Amino acid sequence: MYNNDITRSTILVADDHQDILDFLAEDLGEHYDVVKANNGQEVLNLIADHHVDLIVSDIMMPYIDGYELCTRLKENISYSHIPFIMLTAKNNLQSKIEGLKYGADAYVEKPFSPSYLQAQIDSLLRNRRHMRQHYSQSPIVPLNSIALNKSDRTFLEKLNRLILDNISEHSLCVDMLADNMNMSRPTLYRKIKALSDLSPNELINITRLKKAAELLLEGELKIYEISTMVGFNSSSHFTRNFQKQFGVSPKEYAE
Repeated sequence: MYNNDITRSTILVADDHQDILDFLAEDLGEHYDVVKANNGQEVLNLIADHHVDLIVSDIMMPYIDGYELCTRLKENISYSHIPFIMLTAKNNLQSKIEGLKYGADAYVEKPFSPSYLQAQIDSLLRNRRHMRQHYSQSPIVPLNSIALNKSDRTFLEKLNRLILDNISEHSLCVDMLADNMNMSRPTLYRKIKALSDLSPNELINITRLKKAAELLLEGELKIYEISTMVGFNSSSHFTRNFQKQFGVSPKEYAE
């Protein structure tokens, strides 16, 4: 089952053999928007200007090979969330281990079945969508559950702590988060959107509601006290938000 989102995902494919690159682009182009690159350096140049949902890259390329490319991207907080599939003609176990050690999310041997590669792509993208939905819809699932690597987990844990430390502030906003995360506002927006499929303000709101759910289960505070503690102007506004997000009222959840 291929990606059937209303907005097509963008796949960046990299290979220094033009015929393979064209074949990949043509085949994947039926289901995704495709951006092409001939080497790792081109990927780094392109990714700064294109929103990319997933990368498919050969290992053996000039200038910057697939291993180094994967390492650079996974170590860069702006791009570490992007799933990375390695393509290689090497089919021994050690090569697979090397690929995964460099941070690749999947490893596909050449020659490969186009339908197998598409299934791998769709599986990675679909799993990420399910993780985001599960996080948004469940009162108890933590923010770091949507991270698939160490860099993103560290980023999300820092972001979550920052929101929780300022949760009672009505003025908590994207600019304040960006300043404290040492990121520009656009970079923070893109990162949060890519990881959670939420805007920063939506993420702040859900974090408030999840903290409220935790306090409701403890049963020591009244609903209006909790709504104030997590930064809502009124308990009625809090109740509407909680019901809309989790499908149950705060009172029902507490009971």
